[in-house]
Amino acid sequence: MSADKGLMLTNTLTRTKEQFVPMDETNVRMYVCGPTVYDYAHIGNARPEVIFDLLARLLRHLYGKNHVTFVRNITDVEDKINERAAQEGITIRELTEKTAEQYRKDMRALGTKGPDIEPRATDHIEEMKEIIEKLVAKGFAYVSDEHVLFNVPSMKEYGELSGRSLDEMIAGARVEVATYKKDPTDFVLWKPSRNGEPGWDSPCAIETQGRPGWHIECSAMSAKHLGETFDIHGGGIDLTFPHHENEIAQSRCAHGTSHMAKYWLHNGFLQVEGEKMSKSLGNFYTVHELLDTDRFGGRKWSGDVLRYALLQTQYRQPIDFTEKSLLEGEKLFKRWGEWFRKNNVKPSAEPVPSEAVLAGLLDDINTPRAIAALHQLAKAARGGDVPALQQLADSLAFLGFDPESWTAQQEQAAEKGDVDPELKQRVEAKIQERLEARKNKDFATSDRIRDELAQEGILLKDSKSVETGEIVTSWTLK
Repeated sequence: MSADKGLMLTNTLTRTKEQFVPMDETNVRMYVCGPTVYDYAHIGNARPEVIFDLLARLLRHLYGKNHVTFVRNITDVEDKINERAAQEGITIRELTEKTAEQYRKDMRALGTKGPDIEPRATDHIEEMKEIIEKLVAKGFAYVSDEHVLFNVPSMKEYGELSGRSLDEMIAGARVEVATYKKDPTDFVLWKPSRNGEPGWDSPCAIETQGRPGWHIECSAMSAKHLGETFDIHGGGIDLTFPHHENEIAQSRCAHGTSHMAKYWLHNGFLQVEGEKMSKSLGNFYTVHELLDTDRFGGRKWSGDVLRYALLQTQYRQPIDFTEKSLLEGEKLFKRWGEWFRKNNVKPSAEPVPSEAVLAGLLDDINTPRAIAALHQLAKAARGGDVPALQQLADSLAFLGFDPESWTAQQEQAAEKGDVDPELKQRVEAKIQERLEARKNKDFATSDRIRDELAQEGILLKDSKSVETGEIVTSWTLK
């Protein structure tokens, strides 16, 4: 039995928050559905990438970095890929290689380390065919009109993940009407290739070339790299049905196992400024655009700021991606970067989060709770607690941020004599408030404002104006 590491996760399969106990704590395994590489990833695609990157970091902290295997696939055979390659007049491989590298670059900018293993669907065709033939041999799938289909009614537990009955699935799903199906809910494992589409020799003695259905790809790749059963399967909530439901059906029936993954984790939807993100509304943003153009908020945003915005909401909840959340992160990082610069603080080589930050993460990856703990560390650090400042730097690095880059930016600003406009505006307002207090002989308030600014490294100097004789206050950064 694995030792209790205190990690609690909400399991979609059981609909409860459970203690995470890996099957083998020396070999903790996680699979996450990755991108279909035909275009730039949008900011909603980035949410699971950031969340499961953070979970992988947490698992390595708990079980050892050499005892965790994180697999995230690339889907490089799909109808949208075929269409885009034809539009651009390039080969499918050229398109998917280019787009996969764009995806990796954008996700690295968000502080993600990437998976340990990144399998491509087209490199696992033989494994898919092997599973398909097992399913046909066991009576869970059948050949019809050059297709191979999974017969959903043959698996009595089908629907347990999504909690849907077969009637609900028929009513709510986009069920393809096809004469070759035995049941309306049956789904494609293999289909014929037409009109120059990519194709491979088909399984089950089908003479024409074909290509895999989407769902079988993840069953094959996860089994090859993690085994027939493993610990965690993750992805966006939109994948619960039909993709993950179908993965479970294929994998369990082919391998004869009681489960595919023990824990199923799903992150909530993302909307932008309170509205569903869509191209028709003009609020569809790719990570590339947010990093490199001024489309959102009239400016470019750093990867750390985007990551902060994506972690402000607990992963299972819907998230509202707003300019306000980006500005909040940017303001914090400038302030904290200046503190790190002044105190010559850098994250440790192997950063460990504070106990309070870790407690938040152990509670079902409760990132708002972890961020609140960061603010408590910052409050202590502002009061001159250098060990708390070191804990802040280490906790930020553990969460996937790059505090050293903020320090470097503040060093550059100091060398140029630049002052952050937001900081200048805030300090000038505080000085005005202090002068009003002095006029009213409220010296307690005057002293409090002076001391609060001093804790932030802002020194005030009072002097008399030669012309008017009034008190004039100037300020400098330590």
